[in-house]
Amino acid sequence: MLNNYGIDIWGDNNFFIEDGKVKLNFGSKPSLIDIVNQIRDGGTTGPLIIRFPHITQKQIQKLYNTFNDTILEYNYDGKFFALFPLKVNQLPNYILPMLKYSSSFCYGLEAGSKAELLLAMAYNNKKSPITVNGFKDKEMILLSFIAKQLDHNITVTIEGLNELITIIEVYKELNLPTPNIGLRVRLHSQGSGTWAKSGGINAKFGLSSLEILDALEILKKENLTSSLTMIHFHIGSSMNTIGPLKKALKETGHIYVELKKLGAFNLNAINIGGGLAIEYSAYEKTTQYSLKEFASDVVFTLKDISIKNGVETPNIFTESGRFISAASSVLITPTLELFSSEYIPSQIKLKEKNPPIIQEMYALYKDIKKENAKEYMHDSLEHLESILTLFDLGYVDLRDRSNAEVLTHLIIKKAIELKKYDKDKELKNLDHKIQEKYLLNFSIFSSLPDLWGIDQSFPIMPITHLDQDATRSANIWDITCDSDGEIPYDEKKPLYLHDIDLKKEEYFIGFFLLGAYQDILGMKHNLFSSPSQVNVEFIENKMTLNNFIKSQSIIDIFEDLDYDIANIFNNLNNNLEDPLKSIIVSLLNDNSYLKTIKTTYK
Repeated sequence: MLNNYGIDIWGDNNFFIEDGKVKLNFGSKPSLIDIVNQIRDGGTTGPLIIRFPHITQKQIQKLYNTFNDTILEYNYDGKFFALFPLKVNQLPNYILPMLKYSSSFCYGLEAGSKAELLLAMAYNNKKSPITVNGFKDKEMILLSFIAKQLDHNITVTIEGLNELITIIEVYKELNLPTPNIGLRVRLHSQGSGTWAKSGGINAKFGLSSLEILDALEILKKENLTSSLTMIHFHIGSSMNTIGPLKKALKETGHIYVELKKLGAFNLNAINIGGGLAIEYSAYEKTTQYSLKEFASDVVFTLKDISIKNGVETPNIFTESGRFISAASSVLITPTLELFSSEYIPSQIKLKEKNPPIIQEMYALYKDIKKENAKEYMHDSLEHLESILTLFDLGYVDLRDRSNAEVLTHLIIKKAIELKKYDKDKELKNLDHKIQEKYLLNFSIFSSLPDLWGIDQSFPIMPITHLDQDATRSANIWDITCDSDGEIPYDEKKPLYLHDIDLKKEEYFIGFFLLGAYQDILGMKHNLFSSPSQVNVEFIENKMTLNNFIKSQSIIDIFEDLDYDIANIFNNLNNNLEDPLKSIIVSLLNDNSYLKTIKTTYK
């Protein structure tokens, strides 16, 4: 059955299908397979991460334009600012192009650790905001003072009163200008979706009502009330419904009003954190609001509360990293093997005398036609169960069992070809019994950690053969030595792939929307590192491949794990002469992914 793999649901017009290939809807509109082939011409044969900085730029522009248009529409007095949370993707191949393309928007960075704050201080666009979230020690607060001294527009968000006490200590010790101070508020409101636990009264971060009041009193006592400029909340990443946001906005808006009335005269901003969703589903739309609705609810609610209570409308800050980055990265991996491809007619090894069931199954295979395909398939499945029972009881031998398995597979495969089962619901329901196993040259733990860790869905599709029927229900295996390294066939979210002869052509699978968290959360399970990566950019409509980074070599991984490299070389090369010694050295300087012979799909 021809399938667009939900690209009209999750694709956001970034990709399209033409001539059986996935193509990039930008610039010269190259196909993904052409990009892959160009890189493979240089000798790279393993999995590949392709980044598209223009998609990041598009998302930033969309975010700013939507909020600024909404501000004009509602005659809102405050301004809009946005920041990228570095925890979402800290890799230079992503961050540096993002900052280059976003400088005109005053797009800032959010840091949640000392290392991230140092990155923000080193690379953030001048005058663009920096926010510092998460738990902090004295060194991190000291860094924030240094950032202020370097003329960064920095706000330190307080997660606990002890952090405020430390700010005051550093202020008195250094006698330097104080960075802006924000208060993270713990709301009763909770988000929706996978990350809803980020909000609510039992959330990990934020000040209680009592602590908010105490914080204001401390600031007044130390004559630092003017430094309090922002309150911040976050009720969960990728909210799939808008209702929880509306409730959180009302709750935070009234906290803002109360603080203003209690003397926080310089308070002028509400940071709504992250939460903007992107659509990961390839089957049905799960995000129940648009960016325009999101912006309208924020602007209208905050204006309404401010006007009713006679206070100035706050500036609006957001930190939605997933919305900005997710769509910008795609993983492309070659298929190494189809595990049932060995089931071909020559594998039927009939004996001179076969059990009656085997004889009947062979007759089914020879006589199957379109009009009897479903009936014969049902019969073959029933006969296979009988053979397996007889084998357990010792009444048939291993060759009989093998013949039954091969014949059943061939009959089912033939039934699919004959019926073209796009309208045959009963045949579709048997997918879990006939799924093909596709072995792909990648590690789920390195490239799709959220799929393994929290069962996050990602769009998956072949990047070629899309003008042909995809009839094989697919179970995807990675190359790690771990049973969790698979994406099993799911009847509720079925994945169909093509029946390919890998001896004649290659077959590449794309995993989309991987730009948020997957790169930085990926682990070295089985000592597989991150795949090779490249940025695709356009100059005067012409595609260029920039910032190519090869996957870490095995020796690099050993160094990361603090092995003594000289000792490894000595132990491995002891008593070895060339060419075996050269083979060892070559392997140590290559990556762990499996090697495949390159052929080009036309």
